[in-house]
Parts: sequence; structure tokens; C-alpha cells
Amino acid sequence: MKITSDSFVKMHFKFRLKDGSIAEDTENYNRPFIFQMGQGCFTDKVENELEGASIGDSKRVVLMPEEAFGEKHPASIYSVPKYRFPKDMELEEGLIVSFSQKDGSKLPGLITEINENDVTVDFNHPLSGQIIVFEAKILDVAEKEEDLGEDIIS
Repeated sequence: MKITSDSFVKMHFKFRLKDGSIAEDTENYNRPFIFQMGQGCFTDKVENELEGASIGDSKRVVLMPEEAFGEKHPASIYSVPKYRFPKDMELEEGLIVSFSQKDGSKLPGLITEINENDVTVDFNHPLSGQIIVFEAKILDVAEKEEDLGEDIIS
């Protein structure tokens, strides 16, 4: 069966960065990714490349930053006064911290710099500004989710 615009697909995939390093790899978890085409799990460019593929096929798509996680936006990098952090929190560069929004949602940010009074926090997606190489190996294709025999992972 070939992948159509509304198929359920089970596959392993990787996100490679331009330098060849791997940012995500479902095989590392030994658990394939299951999704339905057309539901926004992947970009249109990726789904267009997957459409027509069959079980056993491999696909590779190069995504420019604007086609993947977007460009890095300097306006999404903030200097936050240290007093805004819990006193018992050990601040260190590379730490991902969560900030509460007015609507109750959480926004993760990456600490990129710490000085005497302030902490620089980057709220851009960690893969923003990166060229991403998407690689997929199609394991199964079905018209109905239950025909794949596993729950949808989202």
C-alpha cells in the first residue's frame, strides 16, 4: 500500500543537522513514530515527499530553516533579572527552564549566559536557524490506525 494524503504511517525518522549530528532519532528509543498524514505532524514539504512511498522505502528531505523550525529571532532572546528565578535554583548555561504564561501555559527557554545580575534566556526553538535533513524509513502504512497495531504517538 502506498502512502496517501490521509494514511496512517509507522516509520522511523531522524533529524540530522548540516554537520551530520543527529538531533532526533526514533530508533534510539526502539519505538517507531506513528501518525496520520495531513494532521500537521510534519511540514507540507515532508508530507509531499512521503506521499506515494511504500513499506520499506526510505526518504530524505533537506529542509531550510524556514521550512523546518524557523529562523532564529533575536527578539526571542531576553535578559531576565536573576531575582525572577527561584532562590534554590542552580542556574547554569545550557539549562532549559520553564516560564509560566498569563494563560497558564508553560514556555521553555534555554539559558545561554549568566552574569552578575541577569540571565540570558533564548526562547527560540533549539533547532531554529538550522538546516535539517529529515530521513525516514517507512515500516507500515494503513487506512485505519488500528491496522498498524500501535497507539498514535504525538
